[in-house]
Amino acid sequence: MTFLLSTESSLGSHFGTSRTSAPDRSMYRRERPVPMRSCPAALYNNLSVLPLPAPGLTQFALVHGPTAQLLSAAPDGLPVSQRQLHTKDGAGPGFPLITQAYWCVLPFRVLLVLTSQRGIQIYESDGSVMVYWHALDSTDASPVQALFARGIAASGHYICVGTWSGRVLVFDVPAKGPNIVLSEELDVHQAPITDIAAEPAQGQDCVADVVTADDSGLLCVWKSGPEFKLLTRISGFGTPCPSVQLWQGSVAAGYGDGQIRIYEASSGALHVQINAHARGICALDLAPEAGKLLSGAEDSFVHIWKLSRNPHSGCIEVEHCHAECVTDTQVCGARFCDLRGSSFAVTGYDLAEILRYSCV
Repeated sequence: MTFLLSTESSLGSHFGTSRTSAPDRSMYRRERPVPMRSCPAALYNNLSVLPLPAPGLTQFALVHGPTAQLLSAAPDGLPVSQRQLHTKDGAGPGFPLITQAYWCVLPFRVLLVLTSQRGIQIYESDGSVMVYWHALDSTDASPVQALFARGIAASGHYICVGTWSGRVLVFDVPAKGPNIVLSEELDVHQAPITDIAAEPAQGQDCVADVVTADDSGLLCVWKSGPEFKLLTRISGFGTPCPSVQLWQGSVAAGYGDGQIRIYEASSGALHVQINAHARGICALDLAPEAGKLLSGAEDSFVHIWKLSRNPHSGCIEVEHCHAECVTDTQVCGARFCDLRGSSFAVTGYDLAEILRYSCV
């Protein structure tokens, strides 16, 4: 077990590394931002990024109230196209709020998933056609409970979506067409789901390929398949876990107290604990080809970390690479724009543009 101690602070943000190296603040430079028609809502994980086949084009998705905004941007930051999607009304008065928009990259297709207070909408990747709608079942909810779906991830040909009740809905997605089926409900969590992450299973040595997180901080690690198998539970001791990621059989979890903890997925053993931010973490992302971890928090900081596995001990080691202060902005979303982590994007509450950064 390896613990990282707090060794440096910046604007009240404390972090530690397993290597005595100062953060390289010139590693990324700010590029021209992407203007938006509306500002993102103050929701964590409020940004999804999808690189497009056209060279240099990137698609962004974020939510505000009852709408989701899709933007395609060129390398110079100029929007190429914009589209707004609205929630399906379902049953009940008023317009339901969208809680998350996320692209699910399946082996055979890419789908856009929207979650809201009424249900789950699944679209073709460009948002042009809705291929599936699942209404939330309110029969088990008390009159004082707020219904919503939140937390989205794809594993193989399955899409997993979390709910307010703690249930995780597993949808079996065909290679084409709208015949999506609710194949399983995972009923382990007792608190609302906050986030879900997945990564391709890497042989028998890495059977853990899905992790779910909830408002109590509980992490559940699963092996996906025709029947999902629960491998381990990791307690969060009551601290919410808004964002979680999987990398090479390790779970990276960001908590409401500003900590990042990295666990062995199969056993739940703690590798690293980082006092990364002064306030709650609102977004984590991974660039799997480079082993880079991005964290964004309500302290207006975005940090980039380099993960590696010690060949002798097998423990995860972390090096701090970059710190970016997004001045006077409550960060609500942050994502890498490619698998190598050579660029990333940030959204902030009441900020009508997507901030972009790229390697120098």
